[in-house]
Amino acid sequence: MLQNLTKSFGDVAAVKDLTIEARDKEFLVLLGPSGCGKTTALRCIAGLETPSSGNIYIGDRLVNDLPPKDRDIAMVFQSYALYPHMSVYDNLAFPLRMRQTPKEEIDGKVKKAADILRITHLLKRRPKQLSGGEQQRVALGRAIVREPKAFLMDEPLSNLDAKLRVQMRSEIKALQRRTSITTIFVTHDQAEALAISDQIAVMHGGVLIEVGAPHQLYTRPKRRFTATFLGLTNLIDGKVLEVDGDTRPGKMETKKGVLSFIPAPGLKKDQAAVISIRPENIPLHKERPQGLENVLEGKVTEAIFMGDAYQCKVAVGDDILAVHTHPFNAVSPGDKVYLHLDPASCNGLPADDKEGIDESMLGA
Repeated sequence: MLQNLTKSFGDVAAVKDLTIEARDKEFLVLLGPSGCGKTTALRCIAGLETPSSGNIYIGDRLVNDLPPKDRDIAMVFQSYALYPHMSVYDNLAFPLRMRQTPKEEIDGKVKKAADILRITHLLKRRPKQLSGGEQQRVALGRAIVREPKAFLMDEPLSNLDAKLRVQMRSEIKALQRRTSITTIFVTHDQAEALAISDQIAVMHGGVLIEVGAPHQLYTRPKRRFTATFLGLTNLIDGKVLEVDGDTRPGKMETKKGVLSFIPAPGLKKDQAAVISIRPENIPLHKERPQGLENVLEGKVTEAIFMGDAYQCKVAVGDDILAVHTHPFNAVSPGDKVYLHLDPASCNGLPADDKEGIDESMLGA
């Protein structure tokens, strides 16, 4: 658990007042753009950086003053950090030998980790004889053999090609489920975060923006930054006309008329706001649908067939909305269409997303 963690480098606060908890056996992802403070936070947990203020707990133990070797964590770096002169077996055994673990126990743990990661046939090879994916498995194996209280992973898949990244993220998630070891994983890749996490902590400018389960953050974000960073979305500016809690539909005045939406917690009447709606959540009709609210008329300006969908751009007044429609719903540029913005898919969010964020840290 991080409690009001701040880390400054000179006059620059890389992490500011960060409070977050990775629950026991949980897979927590720190997600955000480059420079948002996620790696600095991870390095503070590992003991590689000293916090300027705040506390770090691993389990019930305050570890601020403990050196890395005494924190009972294992870290997997972006570079893998394998010893090139050692065999795979010796790379896996190294952290156990440093702890003066008995030889028989080392052998058992190394072989068990190699079996879990399917690298038993590689034990006699050296890192330069391995592919990128194989090196990644060895780096993971070196963390597993220690049986730590927590895994810390800093962009561990960024050096792999796209196909191998997809394969390895699945394997890392499966590994974490088998071992039940609490894991904190840093990435800037939204798809990666959604695919492997139990919880995602979205960071920006050194500040925690929002934390939640991946499905909740994608479908019901509470902040504008979360909606725009986690995948593609459309934003429609407006002002709240009616709101009654955060479960009942509200009304928003926009340039496209009065639209219904589901409000984020705390949204108030007369507040400047935006409606966020994902392209895949906008049904596209060639005839005006009857009996539905939030129907907009537009003209297709672009239609790209992607196999599983048409990715369209639709001009609605002065604005362009992104719409993904069924592959059998063929459309062409110039077609007049009708878009149904289902209120259940319309998230009403505060227009000003800088609350609690130091604008100097955002480059504003």
